[in-house]
Amino acid sequence: MMSTIDRGHWSSKLGFILAAAGSAVGLGNIWKFPYITGENGGGWFVLIYLICIACVGLPIMTAEIFIGRTAQSSPVGAFRALSRPGSPWIGVGWLGVATAFVILSYYSVVAGWAMHYAWLSISGAFARISPDQIAPIFATGDLSDPGLYENAPLNLLWHILFMGLTIAIVIGGIRGGVERWARILMPVLFLFLLVLLGRAMTTEGFAGALDFVFGPHSDKLTPAGVLEALGHAFFTLSLGMGAMITYGSYLKSDDDLVTTSITVSVLDTIIALVACMVLFPIIFAYGMEPSAGPGLVFVSLPIAFAQMPAGSFWATLFFVLLTFAALTSAISLLEVAVSYFIDEKGWKRSRATLLCGGVILVLGIPSALSGGTELFGAGFQSATGALGIKEGAGLNWFDFFDYLASNWMLPLGGLGIALFVAWRVGGEAREQGFRAGTQYGRLYWAWIHLLRYVVPIGVVLVFLNAIGLLGILDEIAW
Repeated sequence: MMSTIDRGHWSSKLGFILAAAGSAVGLGNIWKFPYITGENGGGWFVLIYLICIACVGLPIMTAEIFIGRTAQSSPVGAFRALSRPGSPWIGVGWLGVATAFVILSYYSVVAGWAMHYAWLSISGAFARISPDQIAPIFATGDLSDPGLYENAPLNLLWHILFMGLTIAIVIGGIRGGVERWARILMPVLFLFLLVLLGRAMTTEGFAGALDFVFGPHSDKLTPAGVLEALGHAFFTLSLGMGAMITYGSYLKSDDDLVTTSITVSVLDTIIALVACMVLFPIIFAYGMEPSAGPGLVFVSLPIAFAQMPAGSFWATLFFVLLTFAALTSAISLLEVAVSYFIDEKGWKRSRATLLCGGVILVLGIPSALSGGTELFGAGFQSATGALGIKEGAGLNWFDFFDYLASNWMLPLGGLGIALFVAWRVGGEAREQGFRAGTQYGRLYWAWIHLLRYVVPIGVVLVFLNAIGLLGILDEIAW
């Protein structure tokens, strides 16, 4: 039964833009994008990523906001309202809600790492130890205590704290919780990032980083890297998980969805690029490898900070920034789940938030324990390896959930949204909705053709890569 309670709306266009940008700007920008850029050699990888954002990410984002604004409902209710009774399209809405649960369950563990490193920086822990003692803090090493990745109790503690903070914000509602904190966190995040960029510009590695990120070189780029850029476009813009449908549902019917979609996409992309220009100059200045993978932020960067003048201050600034970015995205993920129970079940926000937050917290416990237990670590890795995942090597619980969401759930959700808007929604209603309140109505033709043809091709390629059918391309000269 659909709820008749007042769902609320954003108090202003700026409030929506900051909240939507907060959803898009997260660990994907500041943690994941820099390290996959480093692994793929920068240069052409960055250019291809920008093309993927423009041709795939932006059209899907506009489609998601269009669905939410038109239906004034969360993902499940939105697809029900815009399709025939009993239509299978409602499954796309259910997928968005499920994806939000899955992603936030392990996302909060990574956010917990950021919180732990912020605490270590504030307490001056990095300044009291030598650089060669920093790497074991995250990974396994020769020290007597396990690294953070394998320290199950510590992982679990930070996971609980981060989820508690997210629940406390979402329970405050759209204006009093989500929008209020977006107005606080996003400007502070931008300020911290600019201060760190200013510091990075003073290092000897800035010129080399500028060439690495934007120079016309492709020595490490492979077909798999191209598809990774495409897949990351879904993750970084919070697409396919119902977040933008949910946030769009709090817009008024004449709010400009085109301008807001472009603004959010541009802000998200700028922050990802600035994050690279914060990290890589420091990495290059201290003779480290940009291709350090996931450890770029949690191993290489703290080692560099430990050798910098006032390193504790800069480390604190960076990891607080990373925590804020994670929090703004987590808020939107929890809001997707909460909005379902408010809209579909008529629950009060407090009840829906506590239930959804509690379920996600419990679902995230195996991810928090993945590095330090046999059941969710090596044992689960053996089970997934037997299924042929990752060329038979398998994945632990944490990595499997990341693989499932990034390679299957997000692209499938994005594909469903694109096909639904492009082929199922009535042409006249779709065009009127796109043009409502915007001066960029002339972009309608490009938008609909990208949704109909370019987006499906891109998603199919992501799927083929996920199941290994495109692996042979890695052996072809690029």
